[in-house]
Amino acid sequence: MIRTALTELLGVRYPIIQGGMAWVAESSLASAVSNAGGLGIIAAANAPADYVRAEIRKTREKTDRPFGVNVMLLSPYAEEIAAIAAEEKVPVVTTGAGNPGPYMAQWKEAGIKVFPVVASVALAKMMQRAGADAVIAEGCESGGHIGETTTMALVPQVADAVRIPVVAAGGIGDGRGLAAALMLGADGVQMGTRFLVAEECVIHPNYKESVLKAKDIGTAVTGRSTGHPVRTLRNQMTKEYLKREKEGCSFEELEEMTIGSLRRAVQEGDTKNGSMMAGQIAGLVSREQTCGEMVQEIAQQAEELLSHVDRFM
Repeated sequence: MIRTALTELLGVRYPIIQGGMAWVAESSLASAVSNAGGLGIIAAANAPADYVRAEIRKTREKTDRPFGVNVMLLSPYAEEIAAIAAEEKVPVVTTGAGNPGPYMAQWKEAGIKVFPVVASVALAKMMQRAGADAVIAEGCESGGHIGETTTMALVPQVADAVRIPVVAAGGIGDGRGLAAALMLGADGVQMGTRFLVAEECVIHPNYKESVLKAKDIGTAVTGRSTGHPVRTLRNQMTKEYLKREKEGCSFEELEEMTIGSLRRAVQEGDTKNGSMMAGQIAGLVSREQTCGEMVQEIAQQAEELLSHVDRFM
């Protein structure tokens, strides 16, 4: 069994965290991943605080194992959700899109472990100084909002720069990715795209089918010109967006194309004009499984690979 600083810190069986995907990561998925031995995450995204509290309580009804809440710090409800996380004493909070510093004291007082998502060494160092328990170093291969540096380049540099555990994210979809991340200096991984096709994942079947059919070049990045790059599966919307972006359309005009697009993909199954966020690893995802099957398969493959590393010596 793989034991790392992350499994010790979290009290989980496997060093695998499920990504906090907006409109996707709710109590059913989070509890299933936690029950499988990983760390399930509820995505707060732009949801109202009452919804997040309800999802936390639903998760507790479905699992007695550690889980977390992802707080998007640019959300208009971020302050309320931060307070709810402290009141509910969730085991872990992961953060994105901002600095969690203003909430760190109340989370620490509540005994919460804080894992900010970072896209640079400088930000990782800043989060360590702010009191983070670990950082999630996310490369640009990931789905959704991305940075500029690849996982392969980012993870070892972050691991060298901080003393706290490092979680690798972006472009990881199986045990080979987990083993590689550990070799790069990470203490575990965060996966999002692989869990999109979990049986317990509530996204529309059309979205799942698109992930399963994706090829290695099946994603596109929109929004580079606006400073808000987002990786999604290619479809009619991304084609039109990239065309308009090339033509120099305004930020407001481009934003209008994407309003509500993630919800349309997740809930309505709109694969033409919805925003089907997924990472470059989508081409590796080949079948729907339960979270238990996924986590066990990933861990076993990594263990098998790591047990034979001496073959290269």
